Parts: sequence; C-alpha cells; structure tokens
Amino acid sequence: MTTSPAWQDFLTAARGGRPGKVPTALIIDSPWMPGFAGVNTLDFFLYPDLWLDTHLRVMDRFPDIAFLPGFWVEYGMAIEPSGYGSGLMWHPDSPPGMRHLDLPHQAWGDLPRPDPETDGLMPLALRRLELLEKGGLPEPHRIQFAAARGPLTLATHVLGTTTFLEATAGEPEAAHAALDAFTDVVLAYLRAQVERLREPLGILLLDDIPGMLSPRAFEAMAVPYLKRILEPFEGLIRIYHNDTPCPHLLSRIGLVPFEVWNFSHAMDIAVVREAVGPELVLLGNVAPLDTLARGTPEQVLEEARACVAKAAADGGFILSAGGGASPGTPAENIDALVQAAREA
Repeated sequence: MTTSPAWQDFLTAARGGRPGKVPTALIIDSPWMPGFAGVNTLDFFLYPDLWLDTHLRVMDRFPDIAFLPGFWVEYGMAIEPSGYGSGLMWHPDSPPGMRHLDLPHQAWGDLPRPDPETDGLMPLALRRLELLEKGGLPEPHRIQFAAARGPLTLATHVLGTTTFLEATAGEPEAAHAALDAFTDVVLAYLRAQVERLREPLGILLLDDIPGMLSPRAFEAMAVPYLKRILEPFEGLIRIYHNDTPCPHLLSRIGLVPFEVWNFSHAMDIAVVREAVGPELVLLGNVAPLDTLARGTPEQVLEEARACVAKAAADGGFILSAGGGASPGTPAENIDALVQAAREA
C-alpha cells in the first residue's frame, strides 16, 4: 500500500479524521499531464511506458501531493462514450473530442448497456489496469481509486449537452430511460475496475451536469442515479467531483451518498462548510484556471491560505483546486499550493 506521508494525510482527512498537517491533493489527467511533461498527447495515450514515466515524474516532482485518482487510465472523456459508438477526434495537444449520436428522444429507451469487458475503449483501460497491478507499477505504488464519469455527464457526451438538458424538462420519460442505461454502464465499469485493484480504497465519480439542474430536477434526475452508483461502494472513500457552481443545491447535496466533495472555486468554502455540515469532507477550492494555471505563485499562496483559514480548523478539509488541474498549470504554482498547506 502507498505509505507516503502525503497519502496518509489525505486518507486520514478523507475518512473524517484530522491529520497532523493539512493534506494537499489534485485531480490530474490528460488535459494537464502531457503538456507538463512536454510530450505529444497522442504519444502519451499510445505508449504505456511514456504514460507511466509521466505519472512517476509528476509524483517524484510533487511528493507532498496526493494525486487523484492516481495512475488514472483514461482517454479524456472518451472511454465510456466510446462504448456507445460515439466518434472520437484525436489531437496531438489535447484529449480527444467526441461526436454525439443523433438519436431522437423516442429511441433513448432502446439505448444499449455496453459491456466494459468488450465494448469501446473500456476493455483497453481495464487491461492496462490489470497489467499495472500485476507488476507494471514499481513498488510501493498502487492504483487505489477507480474512476468514471457520472451518468449525466455520459448522457451529454453521447447525446449532446443541450439535447439532453432540454429533455430533462421537455421529455422527462426519455431522459429517465437514457439515465437508466447510462447508470448501469457507469456502475459496471467502476465495479470492473475495483475488481482488478489489489488494494482498492475508493472511487472517484465525476459529474458536473447535476449542478446545472434546478433543485427539483436535481432530486428527480440526478439523485436516484448517483445513489444507484455510489451506494454499492459504501465502505470505500467515495469522492464526488462536481465543479459547476451550484449554491442552489447546497441544501440537497447530502441526498447523494459520498464522503468527499470537490466543488467549484466560485462557491465560498466557508459558505459551503456551513451549509453541508461538518461530516462532509471538502476538497478544494483554489480557482483552477484563473489562479492555479494563470496566476502567480503569490496569488496562489494568498488564495490557498484563505481556503485553509476558512475550512481547515476543525478538519474534514483537503486543500486542492476547485476542479481538476487545468492545462498549462506551472510547477511553481503547485509548489505554492503545497506551501500554504505546510504553513497551516
């Protein structure tokens, strides 16, 4: 098991404890890592040795950060949608884009349930997990978190954001039928990952789309499906990433069962803490683009210190960005994030 101080502090906080120092964590993936390492994004995806070397270089460079989910086998947003036959557009300097399926609402009830073991890019990702866990990772590293996009995000990538969001209001039966299918696939893909991990500690579910819904639509269109995915993993650390500004949902976010929330930098962390109570662990919330990627180290330090001052006193807090690491985020700004945690 990974025993670095950074991971131990993270795990203590994520389980509701109070570590010896404020932990720092960052969600990192292919929008940031190839650029940081100075490699072609296509090469990053294509060559397993380059992919692994990039991850190890990042972890060696920033030993005081727990990177989430850690050795994430992903192709941008493309893995789950590819199971539905969504067309992919590959780029040398960014993750792949996707072409939506042109399906009328009345056909959504016939959406398939792609099998993670056979369909799209999911089998390739699972096979790489297997190889990494069977000796491909140098000791003492482990892949400890499974990760997947949530059902509403999957719906927007397969069907189109505007099309799906309009259907939640105008064609609710079709939207529910689609979400039923997408939920089954997300749950199956997460289970397939967890089954391949030697020492699974948790799951990371990423779904920003619920933050775009009204409170009533959130309860109807998001909560049942998120619960269906997250409830089977009770006992693991469940991290929910939703960095859409959603202050209107603060009174309802507790309807979804998870332990750690990565939320938008546009929401004041003190307000969020007061609204959600002391038991939900907060992962955030320095602005990932305007401050962490585009700001100066001094600006990062100032904003990170403010987050620590507002949220760290009673524990249940992990310093991070209010979202994932944005493309172009420089090393010295990440160092400033770590410095703010060290000072606390």
